[in-house]
Amino acid sequence: MSITIIYAGEATTIADARAEGDQLWLSPTDLRRATGWELKPEGVCRGQVCIPIPPGRQSEFVRAGGALNLAAFARHLGQPVVHNDRHATWFFGESAAARTATLRSLKAPDFTLPDLDGNLHSLSDYRGRKVLLLSWASW
Repeated sequence: MSITIIYAGEATTIADARAEGDQLWLSPTDLRRATGWELKPEGVCRGQVCIPIPPGRQSEFVRAGGALNLAAFARHLGQPVVHNDRHATWFFGESAAARTATLRSLKAPDFTLPDLDGNLHSLSDYRGRKVLLLSWASW
């Protein structure tokens, strides 16, 4: 059964992923394709950043053949992990540290929404100008 992984805002469908309860095992190729991370001797790396596997916890993160438990790795990084078994979908959010850095930057994330006439407007279209953001919810 294929599993859809949503990581860093990108959805990737992986045919050979293995979900076992709260664990998600990916082959090295699928890990790289879905997340950009890859397993190296120094740890799990993406670009110049490498995160070592915690000593004594190797079997929690890596299986023979190089499969990585993405869910355990994400939790180790402080990323929230949510999955829906019925729809075979896993979502990996930003870590608390990344969210804190974003909040401290005082920059609103870009988004696109339609106006009452259906014309799309993106926040980035107004960069450098003062913008009033008004939100409302019924709850």
